[in-house]
Amino acid sequence: MKDRSQKTKGEVLGFILFLLPLSFTVTFGIIIYVSLDNFFESRFVVVMFTVMYIVFSALVFYLIDIFRRKKTVTAPTEQILDATERIARGDFSVRIYPNSGIDAFTEYAAIMENVNKMASELSKSEMLKSEFISNVSHEIKTPLSIIKSYASALKAPNLDKETREKYVDVLGKTSERLSVLVTDILKLNKLENRTILPEKTEVSVNELLCECVLRYEQTIEKKELEIDTDIDDITVFAEPNLLDVVFANLISNAIKFSKQGGAVKILLKDNGKDFTFTVKDNGIGIKKEVGERIFEKFYQADASRSSEGNGLGLALVKRVVDVLGGKITVTSELGKGSTFTVTVAKGN
Repeated sequence: MKDRSQKTKGEVLGFILFLLPLSFTVTFGIIIYVSLDNFFESRFVVVMFTVMYIVFSALVFYLIDIFRRKKTVTAPTEQILDATERIARGDFSVRIYPNSGIDAFTEYAAIMENVNKMASELSKSEMLKSEFISNVSHEIKTPLSIIKSYASALKAPNLDKETREKYVDVLGKTSERLSVLVTDILKLNKLENRTILPEKTEVSVNELLCECVLRYEQTIEKKELEIDTDIDDITVFAEPNLLDVVFANLISNAIKFSKQGGAVKILLKDNGKDFTFTVKDNGIGIKKEVGERIFEKFYQADASRSSEGNGLGLALVKRVVDVLGGKITVTSELGKGSTFTVTVAKGN
């Protein structure tokens, strides 16, 4: 709407700038012709003076137009070309603005604004990419250091059987953590680049959810958790792997952050046109100031639990929910637990 308004103002201004010199030339041409016609008897002299005036006026306005075009066409074009060349070289800090108030009503101003937006978005993407690479490097470096350290320790000739088994167990768990990290990074990358496209099939959502809960049976028993479920029978046409990403990550988080002997409530409700999946725990909860950041890649609200995950789970959930066209909300109170609610339309 703004671009359209700018274009209209530019067209009106261009018409006025064309009409004014034309009107000026014609008006004064008539005045000069009438004045000279009264002064000179020779019609030839009158016409010659009038023609000379018109030629002179045309030359003056031509020079003015050259200056105008240089200011309103050449200059902004050079600005835009210079900016796009700098962006192509990786300089995303470039910003360009109209040289004058008149330029603000031309289409060049709209192009400049779009170039600025593009540079700003590319700058954000570059910053996120650098941050992502830094985080990935850090997350991979930690388990690799552990693997290297324990692999070296296993070479000790006088190592007793119990210690050796302990080291092997650490190596196995660390390797698994590294494998999960790489898998999650690849999934997230594919989702963000839309190379994972939903291959929809008929899915029994309630059965998929129950299977997901059973995967954590040993952990649930170990932490002596009370699992309360209220699950409706729901069948939809969807991509089961994407739904599984949502169920698995939210359930595992609820179990992970629940206290020993705590409770986790899992709901799956059929709302007609959509269904709602809710996971509620009475665990450690989330501070208000970090609540908005929990869906960021590698962000962990509880740094003390960093060894239990890689900070990609909720980022994956958010991206999957976006792909499914749904929405996710979280309510939490520090020390009292968290509730995650996902709503997905059945038609998606």
